[in-house]
Amino acid sequence: MAEVFLDSAGPRARFRSHRTAKFTESVIRDMTRQASRRGAINLAQGFPDFPAPDAVKQAAREAIAADANQYAITWGAKLFREAIARKYRAGYGLEYDPETEITVCCGATEGMIASLLAVTNPGDEVIVFEPFYENYRPDALLCGAESRLVPLRPPEWTFDVEELRRAFSPRTKAIILNSPNNPTGRVFTMRELAAIAELAQEFDALVITDEIYEHILYDGVIHHPMATLPGMRDRTILVNSMSKTWSVTGWRVGWVLAPPDLTDVIRKVHDFLTVGAAAPLQEAGIAALSLPDEYYRSLAEAYTRRRDFLAGALESAGFTCYRPQGAYYILCDISRFGFPNDVAFVARLIEQAGVAAVPGSSFFSSPERGRQIVRFCFCKSQQTLSAAADALARLRT
Repeated sequence: MAEVFLDSAGPRARFRSHRTAKFTESVIRDMTRQASRRGAINLAQGFPDFPAPDAVKQAAREAIAADANQYAITWGAKLFREAIARKYRAGYGLEYDPETEITVCCGATEGMIASLLAVTNPGDEVIVFEPFYENYRPDALLCGAESRLVPLRPPEWTFDVEELRRAFSPRTKAIILNSPNNPTGRVFTMRELAAIAELAQEFDALVITDEIYEHILYDGVIHHPMATLPGMRDRTILVNSMSKTWSVTGWRVGWVLAPPDLTDVIRKVHDFLTVGAAAPLQEAGIAALSLPDEYYRSLAEAYTRRRDFLAGALESAGFTCYRPQGAYYILCDISRFGFPNDVAFVARLIEQAGVAAVPGSSFFSSPERGRQIVRFCFCKSQQTLSAAADALARLRT
């Protein structure tokens, strides 16, 4: 039997969806595969290599043993939705009705695409800050929407309000806001949030917020959900997940909070996209959301130590680091190393030091803008970070 190749220019091109032509596979996840093949230390993809909290894992085991193994309610187990509602009431004074305003999804990744599919039409525009988490633009393309990019400029990774204003138009349906931000580590201030909120109301747009790193904060910085700002409760779709806060990135359990009319359409998309998130892991989510406030303080303190350790190791190795205010990534300028671009540098880093990072160009629409930037993650054990520091020291020799 003759071998058939899937050549985009060949006779089988008609089987390839046009909507996928403008984006590639995930660069971040490809770097994990490269690290695995080469036996490199993976500081590329943001998943912890240390255990999740014992109480949360035990709750999952007990739920499985108790036969919570069939479908939960499509939009989430009732007790889990109630636990989510309690979290936002206690933490931010936000009231969400578990019956009409909370949807449990298969991670924040599904929460974001389900939300965009629910509220956008082909030809709509979605504003995205750049550099951006690599999923956002493909999400918009899969919806038939167009991305309007607004730069965040180093070293503070701030935006110009007038530049943001010019990105809005009558076609703007939503702006995606990720704070704490991946990849920059920026936590947007109340003044910045207020500027975004004012423009969203002026142009009758939604704000879709990715708040997955809300508890990973440094140096006294505070996270403010957009939904707490005046006039924004009914204009905000809040996306979050268990993945980062409780170190369970593989569980794929997240949620979307939105006013009832938007929740209604988000639930429709979610139902036919994935049906529902894993039932026993939702039960474990109840335990996770019941942990005391001390858990979140300890989490931030532990990540502060990791941030400072890795930043010190990177700076000693010759990198110029942008220290994050939140999340668990460090962007670094590599211009002093003399490489033509980030991709060549990362390839040499894996080969010479045995450490994998993410090429910065993957966070920009034009690779040129990120050609002298790479991203390291520090959601790793001290043992892993120490090994990485030793490996990075080879760059000085």
